[in-house]
Amino acid sequence: MSLKNKLQNFFYLDDEEREVETPKASTRQHEEQTPMREQPKKVNSRRQTPSRESSQPATVVSLQSAQKSSKVILVEPRVYAEAQDISEHLKSKRAVVVNLQRIDREQGVRIVDFLSGTVYAIGGDIQRIGTDIFLCVPENVEVAGAISDYFEQ
Repeated sequence: MSLKNKLQNFFYLDDEEREVETPKASTRQHEEQTPMREQPKKVNSRRQTPSRESSQPATVVSLQSAQKSSKVILVEPRVYAEAQDISEHLKSKRAVVVNLQRIDREQGVRIVDFLSGTVYAIGGDIQRIGTDIFLCVPENVEVAGAISDYFEQ
């Protein structure tokens, strides 16, 4: 083995599998002495890492969820058409606080119905947190606690 091959093996410079042939004698005497004929051996020149199959369970963490910071969106819709924009925030996994105090009661009920369907579809939750104020959260946000049903009107 040449010095170049030794350095390549030491530093793992060759990334492809390559065949390392063992030296063969040209005489028949050597073949007769050896009961089996030696075949070329495949050597993987990449560094092998020890497996952790039984020692530690593998833990997978999404980098996307670890890097993004959570946001809470505050919305005060004036018309029913803004309900679709609110649902887009929910589909983007952002929590939304919806204040319906500046809109018609009839349109407010329609918006809450629309958002209830959206929240159901994405597996989230909707809770009333005040007079005509609702908290809509996607599945990745957990809401703990409750607001009492007594509201001053």
